[in-house]
Amino acid sequence: MLEFVNPAVALLSILLGAIGWLAPRYTMDVLDMTPGPSTMSFSEVRAASGALFVGLGLGALLIGTPVAYAMVGAAWAGAAIGRATSLVMDGYTPKKLGFFLCEIAVAVAALALNL
Repeated sequence: MLEFVNPAVALLSILLGAIGWLAPRYTMDVLDMTPGPSTMSFSEVRAASGALFVGLGLGALLIGTPVAYAMVGAAWAGAAIGRATSLVMDGYTPKKLGFFLCEIAVAVAALALNL
């Protein structure tokens, strides 16, 4: 099972990261974000929601150890914690809950299988 799930989680991270990295405007539209007067918002999406997850997934695939894949799970868990915080402090939306459920599912799978 690990030989299927671990690469799938890493590839999912790479795919979603590539969208944020290479299509920041699309990503911002999906996330209900609007660009500001400078291009810094695009830079932030490309970096924090994009290339960071590409590097994370590629690193896990290259290293290929359970600890590497667990770190992918830890990163997704961090995203889920941030999303849960927003649900509590900023208010509920169905979209936010959907993103949270996806993030926590990926986190639990990667952590449970590798720790």
